[in-house]
Amino acid sequence: MSSLKAIIFDVDGTLADTERHGHRVAFNRAFHEFDVPWDWDENMYAQLLAITGGKERIRHYVEHYVAGEEIPTDLTLFTKSVHARKTEIYVDMACRGQILLRPGVERLISDIKDADVRIAIATTTTLANVIALFTATLGLEALDWFEVIGAGDMVDKKKPAPDIYHYVLDKLGLPAHSCMAIEDSANGLQSSLAANLCTVITANAYTRDDNFKGAALVVDGIGTPESPFACLQGNAYGAERVGLPLLSKLLAASHSTIQL
Repeated sequence: MSSLKAIIFDVDGTLADTERHGHRVAFNRAFHEFDVPWDWDENMYAQLLAITGGKERIRHYVEHYVAGEEIPTDLTLFTKSVHARKTEIYVDMACRGQILLRPGVERLISDIKDADVRIAIATTTTLANVIALFTATLGLEALDWFEVIGAGDMVDKKKPAPDIYHYVLDKLGLPAHSCMAIEDSANGLQSSLAANLCTVITANAYTRDDNFKGAALVVDGIGTPESPFACLQGNAYGAERVGLPLLSKLLAASHSTIQL
């Protein structure tokens, strides 16, 4: 079997804690600007995270939680307009340095780059959000580190469908068995597994209780020397941080399982 050639990262919740204090806040500010009396608190947003895609999340909320008299006449146009404004607000927040990478992420990305392993992104968030986050946290030059960025509406079906991973693998020109995915949620895991990718989960407060059956490893973060990860599921082979040695072992183990 092939050795590890590329690592494909999800973004929201995986590379950065974007949801609670990023996207949720931006949605609420956009709702206020459009003069609708909606406010997504943390509990509501935790439920809405089951729906991938910002426009899809707004539509789901309207269809299931909003009284009939409050539903906009042209829901499609309203959803598109609110989401566009929400993206502008989020990008501004990211550019102002209000959204940070999770601990250990910058070190892991740097190690992967230095080892000449290819790096890609497979996310449902918009390309503008990705660019703003990376530029603010890693610097403008970091955009060149990611060979492929699959984002937003580049595919018809969003996670948990595997389309975005198929798109990225096709652009990389690599088979799934030589790549790994790093995700944070059950929807992301379903997407990557459907694309036959060995997957590591770095769970967060929103996703810690998700069903991660099929993941090669589930940890509570990338880990740092000061704060090693906690292994929640699987074999971490004695590692305390997610790094290339651990990822390579997990990929090799997944090949052995398939062969058996």
